[in-house]
Amino acid sequence: MMIIEIDGYFNQALLTGKKCSKQQLRQMYRQADQLTFETRDFANVFCRLHNFDQIPYSADIEVDFVLDTDTGRIYSPSY
Repeated sequence: MMIIEIDGYFNQALLTGKKCSKQQLRQMYRQADQLTFETRDFANVFCRLHNFDQIPYSADIEVDFVLDTDTGRIYSPSY
């Protein structure tokens, strides 16, 4: 399992789902982004498309990747 943080101006969310590579994640991000009309709905669309679950947000949780919906950047944070 992996944890992804969705970081955007309108929303922050934590999602958990099947482990994947950064390249796979980029494709999943693009797919969800194309089907999202409202930025704040991105996490819900991503979860429905890719079988991820949303978990309660906490800044203390270490995540595998961050998806920045404002810039489209995907990165692994360093802790």
